Amino acid sequence: MASAGSRAEGKLLEILANGLSARIAMVSEAEGTPLGEIPAGQIVRQNVSADLEEKSAGASYPAIRLYCEKLSNPLREKFRRFSGQAHMAIEVRVTRDRLEGLERSLQLYADAVMQVLDASRGDWGEGLFYAGGYEAVFGAVKRGGRAFMQAARISLEVEVSD
Repeated sequence: MASAGSRAEGKLLEILANGLSARIAMVSEAEGTPLGEIPAGQIVRQNVSADLEEKSAGASYPAIRLYCEKLSNPLREKFRRFSGQAHMAIEVRVTRDRLEGLERSLQLYADAVMQVLDASRGDWGEGLFYAGGYEAVFGAVKRGGRAFMQAARISLEVEVSD
């Protein structure tokens, strides 16, 4: 069953890597707020806290971490090994040396991610289907990165049939 989550992570990573740069540019232009691009190397399949990442690997920002946080297999399709949901999480992390503009930057990056999700509804192939819908939760500012760091967590469900 772990392969269901791993497949969903891989496909979500591919979708974000292929569509996020253009969406960030569109949001930046529409809002008149300059946003830096998030290189593909900073979009990573990993469930690690920002504190731990900074201490061990030296994080660079803005960053996106995505992972499968839960699998549920109610076996809706009989005679399948897995037919349920992969509950996915996308964490968007930004940092600044001042508080001014930090929350706005985070909101805009999160909006770009949500636009990518909106544009990728439907069949993802390999038994994966995204019907749409997500939930975004914005965390409080804390110390980290350059001086201050803030993260948003976007949760979504991907239907998996294996």
